[in-house]
Amino acid sequence: MTIYLDAVWILNFLLDMMLLMLAQILAKDSTRKIRIVFGALIASMLVPLSLYFPDSFFTTVIGKVIYSIIIILCSFKFYSVYQSFKMLLLFYFTTFAIGGGLVALHFLFQNPIGLSASGLLTYNAGYGDPVSWLFVVIGFPVIWWFTKIRMDKHATEKIRYDQLYPVTIQINNKTNSTTGYIDSGNQLVDPLTKKPVIICDEQFLKKWFSEDEWGQLKDAHEELNFEKIPGDWEKRIQIVPYQGVDGRRTFMLAIKPDNLIVYYDSKKIITRKILIGIQFADLTNDQRYHCLLHPQIIKLAAVDTA
Repeated sequence: MTIYLDAVWILNFLLDMMLLMLAQILAKDSTRKIRIVFGALIASMLVPLSLYFPDSFFTTVIGKVIYSIIIILCSFKFYSVYQSFKMLLLFYFTTFAIGGGLVALHFLFQNPIGLSASGLLTYNAGYGDPVSWLFVVIGFPVIWWFTKIRMDKHATEKIRYDQLYPVTIQINNKTNSTTGYIDSGNQLVDPLTKKPVIICDEQFLKKWFSEDEWGQLKDAHEELNFEKIPGDWEKRIQIVPYQGVDGRRTFMLAIKPDNLIVYYDSKKIITRKILIGIQFADLTNDQRYHCLLHPQIIKLAAVDTA
């Protein structure tokens, strides 16, 4: 039997990378993607190791567990032994979930169950029926996507709304803090970048602007004359189209921040993949909060222990 090692290695490298990416998404870890790629490279090295050294220690159960720990340490930042252990369990969970999903799809489409003459259901194919490469290449991303969607939906359903949380925003290396409110009705997303849009009011955002700059920004919004946007802010301001509650289509000025930090329960959520919509008025009369948070940032942002 001929084994094309390069093809097998590339396939395993891609599968390992997707598994590590899924574990990162579910853990909401902030590790850079290049480190995930490096971890997948280390994980894929088990293929030539198993072929050339079939009696190696790393082909045993204990050896594979130790190798898995090495993969996790290479792929993710080390915060603590407890955090690394959680990532290891999550990596195993994604591996078993994806693998189980592939096996289920395989038996579903291969129709392994049939009716015998005695009326009993039996397996036609048995355990030796190989899963084709094409099935893996197509089925793996499908199961990966389904698992991610289901876990995202589960995370969204667990978010507790109608609560206030401390919020810190950094723009142009200047940082200010306020109180944010998770608004389940805020589903505004920039159609171009697909970034969720949070909304901050005038009282809070004016801390980054001079009186003249804020006046120019307000004129640009009211007159829809975006040439009046202050020159120092042109690279920071983005125009987001949206539909108001009255059905009219209009535009909102939004700011690209350096960072957004939300202290959600015992978690510190950090992200820059958002836009800050400008509300040229107060959000509330009692000044209880000055920021409407998008629920999507709770499940998509990178989470560190506070």
